[in-house]
Amino acid sequence: MSRPKIALVGGGQVGGNIALLSAQKELGDIVIIDIPEAENFMKGKALDISQLLPHDGYDSKLSGSSDFADLKGADVVVITAGFPRKPGMNREDLLQKNLSIMTNVAENVKKYAPDSFVIVVSNPLDAMVYAFYKVSGFSKNKVVGMAGALDSTRFRSFIAEATNLSSQDVNCMVLGGHGDTMVPVSRLATVGGVPLESLLDKETIKSIEDRTRFGGGEIVKLFGNGSAFYAPAQSAVEMVESFIRDKKRVIPCASLCDGEFGINGYFIGVPTVIGSQGVEKVLTFELNDDEKSALNNTLVEVQKTVEETGL
Repeated sequence: MSRPKIALVGGGQVGGNIALLSAQKELGDIVIIDIPEAENFMKGKALDISQLLPHDGYDSKLSGSSDFADLKGADVVVITAGFPRKPGMNREDLLQKNLSIMTNVAENVKKYAPDSFVIVVSNPLDAMVYAFYKVSGFSKNKVVGMAGALDSTRFRSFIAEATNLSSQDVNCMVLGGHGDTMVPVSRLATVGGVPLESLLDKETIKSIEDRTRFGGGEIVKLFGNGSAFYAPAQSAVEMVESFIRDKKRVIPCASLCDGEFGINGYFIGVPTVIGSQGVEKVLTFELNDDEKSALNNTLVEVQKTVEETGL
């Protein structure tokens, strides 16, 4: 039985770390595809990771390429291609630059890997995943955006830090768009089954929610050039693993909503079941009035960004 094939479109900091983490989890064979100018660099990354694997006895074949034809036979495609956000860059600047890249990628994935499950990581996420979906014509269970998985792991890490308890026992989720209007649902957050509201005061919880919303920006500021890559890579790998191993994990992802939470026709962060069929189900639950209004607020932002794509 052949190993699953994972194609990474974009081999920058996020793509390179996805390759490393996927190989260390033995999720499959990996091809990293980037622009022709970066082809040798991708081959170098693939070779470097290949030479690390014998240390722990992991088996995975890695290759680098600039030819979209190497997408052929991919079970899962993860797209990180695009310009990273820079300090002072607004969303519209980023959107126009990355939209033309995403259009090209979508046409090639449709041509060479029409049966693949696609995870979009490129920013601005809510618009890019929508653009991929529209251009590729893929069914809604085959396209998803990596956003909530990252936002939720940030939320988890801040809760662990504030409570001084193990991050392993923190359970929480973030809904909505991948931006400053995201909705950390503190009401349902628990540590070892104990409600967060029993462990921290309202003010501390509010500061954790705010830090989660601006978590990406905090790292962009600290780096001065470029954006986060370790946590985004691991978040994408969690989604790849759930698909390849049919784990049916419930991961907050940007999925196409069809009436869930009263949202229609937009990709937005919702609790998503990922299994061997791709997006298998979106789980819903009752929101309180504050959460409803926050989700509506984030939906308005997502609609604006999607309209700017003109698709």
